[in-house]
Amino acid sequence: MFESLSDKLKRTLKNLRGEGVLTKEHVDAALREIRLALLEADVNYKVAKDFISSVQQKAEGQQVWQELKPSEQVVKIVFDELVELLGGQSSRLVFTKQIPNTVMVVGLQGSGKTTSTGKIARWLSKNQDRKPLLLSVDVYRPAAREQLKVIAKATGQQIFEYPESNDPLTLVREAQKHAQQTGFDTLLIDTAGRLHIDDELMEELVNIKQETHPVEILFVADAMTGQDAVRSAEEFHRRVGITGVILTKMDGDARGGAALSIKQVTGQPVKFVGVGERYDALEPFYPDRVAQRILGMGDVLSLIEEVQSKVDQQEAEEQLKKLQKNEFTLDDFRSQLRQVKKLGSFSKIMKLLPDQLLGGIGMPQLDEEQSKMMEQELKRTEAIIDSMTWEERNDHRILNANRRRRIARGSGTSVASVNQLIKQYVEMRQMMRQLSSSGMFGGGGLKSKMLRKMTGMPDMAGFAGDEGELPSLPSLPAGPSRKKLKKKRKKRRR
Repeated sequence: MFESLSDKLKRTLKNLRGEGVLTKEHVDAALREIRLALLEADVNYKVAKDFISSVQQKAEGQQVWQELKPSEQVVKIVFDELVELLGGQSSRLVFTKQIPNTVMVVGLQGSGKTTSTGKIARWLSKNQDRKPLLLSVDVYRPAAREQLKVIAKATGQQIFEYPESNDPLTLVREAQKHAQQTGFDTLLIDTAGRLHIDDELMEELVNIKQETHPVEILFVADAMTGQDAVRSAEEFHRRVGITGVILTKMDGDARGGAALSIKQVTGQPVKFVGVGERYDALEPFYPDRVAQRILGMGDVLSLIEEVQSKVDQQEAEEQLKKLQKNEFTLDDFRSQLRQVKKLGSFSKIMKLLPDQLLGGIGMPQLDEEQSKMMEQELKRTEAIIDSMTWEERNDHRILNANRRRRIARGSGTSVASVNQLIKQYVEMRQMMRQLSSSGMFGGGGLKSKMLRKMTGMPDMAGFAGDEGELPSLPSLPAGPSRKKLKKKRKKRRR
């Protein structure tokens, strides 16, 4: 998400850093480029205008940070304003001691409302220890209630069904009673949608609101519709009073205009974003982290959270100890490949790493095609290791020419591919041993000082643990070289 805007902003700010002495003309020219980038990203015209005006006012004012260069000051101001534009602070769902807390999910038909209701229930259950109960009051769309039932089963959540009535108010009353009697602390109501905003829809939503007194009214919008989503959110807020927004299909929106405009236009924050079709593809919206991604500073904290939720930390710690002792085997290497695959595509992982870090190791950001090629290469690598015996995986030194030929035949690859893998593995062992001896790793985690270097941002130690250290990240296995990737792309085009 935000790829188009991110590329333009990074290019503009990079040009600004290249100037020895920063003048008002340089800043004005950069702001013109930023304004154009925002408008091309489908940001609301007034929002873009106010953003540029605020940046210009601060850049030309007396706000000077002695430790920063003039160009870095402008980058800092743009970053701060982007965070404010995206909503400032991250907004969590607010719950009370009432049983049940009711959450209304509203929006137009086709925006992903029903799927988002199931995703929120799963997220609350996994991350906030809530016990949600799902209810569909969409009695108009064919099979809408059946759809929520299927989603509830797939996500492992409970749904309230009351076939005796098709009246939305009766359904919510009965669901609230059931929740109180059975101990469900959260009632998620999937309301009816329409293809357009009409008085009948709004009146029904107002009646449900008066009946249930919800703690949250979440508006679901399709990010791909850009300013249409913003206008719909504004109208729903005016008529019903929303408390937050869920933007769906953010993984397919390269512009991000809706996310950048919706808080300023409606006054209500984006609380979640949908980043895929899977039921776990729902993420809390962190304005500061998104701003870092847009400006190429990466999002290491989100990567760490992803690692914590999907990677076996005990196994990662054991592998790190083996690396430090130079006992890391091909069997461990295969385990790391499988751990990395859990994190998603390579392009996704790379986008969470700062451009500064990637540039330092000579690695570019990957597009989808390059990412797929790397993933195919890793599958081939795993097939080669799978074709080895237990003894060979645990001691690469016994891999003579005959063994390598057998492994190549068994994995459907060439001896050259086997040789290349062994070479990469040996080089990785040496590199990790050097990093370990240099003190970069300590106590089983990446130190917060290292994190600050990676992000290029001020002290972020507040996000670290009591020891100022962060959980172990699995090292990314060596992939194909840039030269090899280019050759493969040319071959595929032919």
